Amino acid sequence: MTSTTIGAAPAAIAARPPHRFLTLSEPGRAMAEFASFLALRPAMGMGALPKGDGHGVLVLPGFMASDSSTRPMRSLLKRLGYDVVGWNLGRNIKVDNARVEAMARCVEELHDRTGGKISIVGWSLGGVFARELAKMLPEKVRMVISLGSPISDDRDHSNARRLFEYLNGKEPEPLKEGKFTGLDEAPPVPTTSVLTKGDGVVHWRGSVQHPHPDTEGQTENIEVIASHIGLGVNPTVMVAIADRLAQPEGEWRPFQAKGFSALMFPKTRLH
Repeated sequence: MTSTTIGAAPAAIAARPPHRFLTLSEPGRAMAEFASFLALRPAMGMGALPKGDGHGVLVLPGFMASDSSTRPMRSLLKRLGYDVVGWNLGRNIKVDNARVEAMARCVEELHDRTGGKISIVGWSLGGVFARELAKMLPEKVRMVISLGSPISDDRDHSNARRLFEYLNGKEPEPLKEGKFTGLDEAPPVPTTSVLTKGDGVVHWRGSVQHPHPDTEGQTENIEVIASHIGLGVNPTVMVAIADRLAQPEGEWRPFQAKGFSALMFPKTRLH
């Protein structure tokens, strides 16, 4: 199995951020992943990855990042045939009602322009937003893919907690109004969480999703070998994203790496 659909949550394990070694080694590992992406990009865009059906894909950046960070991924997805856009909202720093409303407009505008349900790919905090947007607008969202996202309600899984709370407070505006609660609850659309045990920003346990009764059979976790900073340019992650997006609407199936690509995905249990 290269993807794991978790049943009941295991016995509680105290939340903690990743080991410091993983955090300190993030830049070097991410540079190697980007070099691999650049080397393999021609092949990935010319037959190595499945072509898309042209549906809309919204890509959301991680905490403190902007659309610049997702440009390589968006460029590849466009080459595969998708109608891909960034969020065009600057850096992902503040979590307030205005930002949530702006992201909802991004979903609605892409949905209206393409004439069909869209997929949302979110990196880190962007993945949290992607899931919550799908809960808000399920009739407009085809699927959600999160990359190394802290989808647990416990911020202790992330070593960015202090910076996040310094900039947003311990209870950001949407939380005060009852929004963005139950982050671990999957949205009512097919949802994939891509995670790595080598994540130096968000502990991998904080990215494991457990199925909600309404979405059982449509939620999955895909483990990859990657850094957190490199998730958006890691070739293995691109294989997973392309496979998920290429599924015909309404025919979602759990991820299964086949052939040579099966060697790229760890075969470990996520618990």
